[in-house]
Amino acid sequence: MTLNQWADNGWIKPHKTSTAEIGNLLAIVERDLKDAIEGGISTDWRFGIAYNAALKLCTVLLYAEGYKAERTLQHYRTIQALTLILGSERKNDANYLDACRAKRNIVEYDCIGGVTENDADELIEFVKQLKDEVETWLEKEHPGLF
Repeated sequence: MTLNQWADNGWIKPHKTSTAEIGNLLAIVERDLKDAIEGGISTDWRFGIAYNAALKLCTVLLYAEGYKAERTLQHYRTIQALTLILGSERKNDANYLDACRAKRNIVEYDCIGGVTENDADELIEFVKQLKDEVETWLEKEHPGLF
């Protein structure tokens, strides 16, 4: 599928972004990474904050391409757009982030202690790498936004 097909299905809608909006999203990523790394909070929160940073990076990709996810399944669609934008070879990354989304929902809404230190550390490292890749992609594909 393509982003245009997703739009035709009503899963995403057109969105005009700006350098300021992209800059704000990237600043949130920086803040969240810093907070997740520094710790001093529960493992569940470290994981949730790192997940939020990953979600914001996927949002940057989608916004830069001129779209925004509809409210229904918003996080899921934003994450899955990763493969449509960066390529099908990123399918495992999208699946990983979707598993993180589900795990984050459990520790946010249902019970504590659902993630390990290793889970949080692994997600933080993933986000660091994704951040570098998204910034490189932005510079190449949408230099006016970065």
